[in-house]
Amino acid sequence: MKKILVTGTLGQDGANMCEFLLQDPENKVFGMIRRSSCPNFTNCKNFLDHPNFVLVYGDLTDEFSISKLVQEIQPDYFINFAANSFVGCSWDMPLHIFDTNAVGVLRCLEAIRAYQPKCKFYSAGSSEEFGDVDYAPQDLKHPLKPRSPYGASKCAARHLVKVYRESYDMFAVHATLFNHEGTKRGEEFVTRKITKGVAKIKKALDSNQTIHPIELGNIYAKRDWSDSEDFVKGVWLMLNQENPRDYLLASGETHTIKEFVERAFLAAGIEGNWSEIEDDPLQTKFYSNSEEPKVLVKINEKFYRPNEVDLLLGDASRAKFELGWKPEISFCNLVKRMVEHDLNEEGI
Repeated sequence: MKKILVTGTLGQDGANMCEFLLQDPENKVFGMIRRSSCPNFTNCKNFLDHPNFVLVYGDLTDEFSISKLVQEIQPDYFINFAANSFVGCSWDMPLHIFDTNAVGVLRCLEAIRAYQPKCKFYSAGSSEEFGDVDYAPQDLKHPLKPRSPYGASKCAARHLVKVYRESYDMFAVHATLFNHEGTKRGEEFVTRKITKGVAKIKKALDSNQTIHPIELGNIYAKRDWSDSEDFVKGVWLMLNQENPRDYLLASGETHTIKEFVERAFLAAGIEGNWSEIEDDPLQTKFYSNSEEPKVLVKINEKFYRPNEVDLLLGDASRAKFELGWKPEISFCNLVKRMVEHDLNEEGI
């Protein structure tokens, strides 16, 4: 039986990874979470009681807890999805971001080197590593030019994985993951903020209640979106290659946040129109297409980042050719799935 240690179990990617791995009865999954007085197990409800799942406690900022888990479990695989992954907050707490996302990866690598050197290690990267892009689509040869403390922390993790792979002959891979969402995405992320907001607006419209518009920042930023469920399959493929190598996972399409908003409202059966003033983007609004138009979306300056990444578009050719991987869920279906899930949560 393969023993697999997965961090970030309560988050979107960690939960999807555990759920995917537990489909194989030969896998025993150890899902790591931090100790908390009120942990949210919503994303884990489908596998928490699975006989091959074991909940364990640890923290990437605590070297002892990581080393102890590796020493006791002796995992065959260590899949690290734990991170502080909200880019917007990284300017407010850069030291914590770096300690978790970069030094945390170093703690994992050191624990593996000391106690289970044959363990295969995966580190989750981000398209934010590319930042101020030179060309599109971005591939693994693109220079690392992060524009946020979060992006910089992921660059550091990428370099650390390469150094340990080459220095100690470790099976360690770092995958640059472009934007990936899903029904398990946290509500603080813009995509889930939109789909949850759309569901609440739909409920308010149907019951003739007061509408609370969705407040957004830069709606013109372009992102390459996929579904998290597609990405965890790609991660497992790269961990089961003969030789370790870094990869990039992306859909190869780019869409603005503005497009995401439009698709989300259409998925809920709500048509609308934008009102834009070229010289004053803060006055941009999205109105319902009705006899008495209502404001559904407005711009709030507080949601602008200090430093924006304008265009992210990935080239996943290496993953497609070497792993046989490609995303199965389209952008439109991703948005539709998220909206339908949130409508259901609102009882619609």
